[in-house]
Amino acid sequence: ELSPEETESVTGGYGKSISHVIIGLKTVKGTKQLKLDPTIYDALIKEKVAVGDVIYIEANSGAVKRVGRSDAFATEFDLEAEEYVPLPKGEVHKKKEIVQDVTLHDLDAANARPQGGQDILSLMSQMMKPRKTEITDKLRQEINKVVNRYIDEGVAELVPGVLFIDEVHMLDMECFSYLNRALESSLSPIVIFATNRGICNVRGTDMNSPHGIPVDLLDRLVIIRTQIYGPSEMIQILAIRAQVEELVVDEESLALLGEIGQSTSLRHAVQLLSPASIVAKMNGRDSICKADLEEVSKLYIDAKSSAKILQEQQEKYIS
Repeated sequence: ELSPEETESVTGGYGKSISHVIIGLKTVKGTKQLKLDPTIYDALIKEKVAVGDVIYIEANSGAVKRVGRSDAFATEFDLEAEEYVPLPKGEVHKKKEIVQDVTLHDLDAANARPQGGQDILSLMSQMMKPRKTEITDKLRQEINKVVNRYIDEGVAELVPGVLFIDEVHMLDMECFSYLNRALESSLSPIVIFATNRGICNVRGTDMNSPHGIPVDLLDRLVIIRTQIYGPSEMIQILAIRAQVEELVVDEESLALLGEIGQSTSLRHAVQLLSPASIVAKMNGRDSICKADLEEVSKLYIDAKSSAKILQEQQEKYIS
């Protein structure tokens, strides 16, 4: 059932307005008749809801969603561009728990750019180019207070994220100072640093430190011990890389690539795959063989070999 009830318009005249709408909902277990607000009738019209449709009405917001046509009306027409769905099971009124994932940055950004009112000045300002509002420390503190209150009340649950920073030695002292303070927060994510540097200079300072990280921050970290890849591990990684690039490499060539990776670096061995495939195609083959790798390894040298040549022949170059 879908029956809008009309009443005399409050502005007078001959026009009429919708006062409410009577709607009948049916499931497998029963039926229920509801008296709904006229704004929901507008949503029903927008969704083009008719008797026999399967719909979903959210009680809190009044949102209406048309799921499809009931399969009981499937034989009504011989040909119809409708999606038929079965009659809903269970009770007409259902409670549904909705879990929404929201990041702290989403909350900061939403509060930094609050929506204006419905007056003409607010609407005009929204139509123009939005101003970029800075997310201040005061705003972050207020958001943190609200989040902590929600956690204490059980309304929200904190799920810490993961922040991965590669080439961490490229950060300067200001960045490390900010991270040092942020790690003390109860809302801080799990932070993972990655670097391939030993004792080097901390950017923006005159001091040297392990991995280019200040000692006070380094003291807070748990350092994961890593080991150099062995020949079998390198061959396995290179085989996966060749499969990703859709290249055919035989076992002998993979073994040679593993040896090249051991003597130079894994990155250099991976970079030889593409030119080796081009050489193989030039020779009329679809797969990379050992001769192709030997040819490209003579054409392209690794960084260590290049540095050694520069050191030996530095008088021949402009410095």
